[in-house]
Amino acid sequence: MGVRVTKAKKSINLENIKEASRKKSLGELGELFAIKTLVDCEFDKIRNMNDVKMNEEYVDIICEKDGIRYLVSVKARNKHQINGKINTRYNLGDSVYSKAKKAESKFKGIAYWMAIQFDAHEYSVFFGSLISLNESKAIPVNKCMSGEMGEILVNKKRHYFDFEFYKNRKINQELV
Repeated sequence: MGVRVTKAKKSINLENIKEASRKKSLGELGELFAIKTLVDCEFDKIRNMNDVKMNEEYVDIICEKDGIRYLVSVKARNKHQINGKINTRYNLGDSVYSKAKKAESKFKGIAYWMAIQFDAHEYSVFFGSLISLNESKAIPVNKCMSGEMGEILVNKKRHYFDFEFYKNRKINQELV
């Protein structure tokens, strides 16, 4: 006896696949912007860890500056949520601190985060140490925007991308 899949279920699955693809692409775009930002800020020995091992725990990029090795976790998000409000917190994950500690031991560096905020025409980049988050599992981007947390490496710079694909959108709820 075969499994019967309705058109509605196929549509829901396709919508979920599209959403996963959109998020993955936004993350990859964020990592490219992160590398460009690090180059522009004169970091040295910049290494995209996906070139070494896909999905290394905590670390997306390793770089150095002034004798310090930075282990950077990059989080790229839309500036606005689906409801139009500013996305004020970028989650780092439940076990972020244990993963960062392992990475610090393995790569002999200090855990940092980079939050990349994309809007339709502009982007901003915020940078700070994991320890500055005081055990929080999310980057408070609202505090980054006001200068209270981390450093602002790029502030509202034009990106020239057709950003329509990357925008947050509701999955068709009629099908659910």
